[in-house]
Amino acid sequence: MSGMIQSSIARKVAMALSGLFLVLFLAQHFFINITSVFSAEAFNSISHYMGTNPVVQFVAQPILIFGVVFHFIMGFILEIRNRNARDISYSSYNGSANSSWMSRNMIYSGIVILAFLGLHFYDFWIPEIVHKYVESHPEDTTRYFGEMVAKFESPVRTGLYVISFVLLSLHLLHGFSSSFQSVGFNNKYSKGLKGFTVAFAILIPLGFVFIALFHHFNQ
Repeated sequence: MSGMIQSSIARKVAMALSGLFLVLFLAQHFFINITSVFSAEAFNSISHYMGTNPVVQFVAQPILIFGVVFHFIMGFILEIRNRNARDISYSSYNGSANSSWMSRNMIYSGIVILAFLGLHFYDFWIPEIVHKYVESHPEDTTRYFGEMVAKFESPVRTGLYVISFVLLSLHLLHGFSSSFQSVGFNNKYSKGLKGFTVAFAILIPLGFVFIALFHHFNQ
């Protein structure tokens, strides 16, 4: 029994650490993308650096992809184990009284976010790989801004991005703060950290929504 408990704790910690890693990537991604609102030149410059830096391309990028896959696979495993362990015949169990709606539906928001990541890879990562390694185009340091803006021309695609970031916000509202609990962070700074995670979960996805709508309506 103790081995099973320790194994469950280990999975939760691994899930939390991978989630915190992805939060760092999300913040970095946002601060790069927000430059596109203020300066096409700055966005092109940063994007070109990120797209040609070997450490980013051959070290950070594979780690990121592994982190995404690991986080979602671990999430599905934990969800299945939690559902199997739950005593559904326990008559006094009241989900809404014991946990938030978001905490009970993390798997669904996670599936939608995973689908969004698939769209995002299809829109940006795959064309970038084809451009550089398959078609072997000559280096162009000014193409990034135009390629990104073109993706937000379609109202349908822009709408999908907006919906996905709203669900990401809901996912983060529960997942970000609970990640710190899973790794044992519980001290006098916990209340302040909780406020930070809530602000992050709202402001960063809202910022991405703003970027998508800004480029859509400024075509």
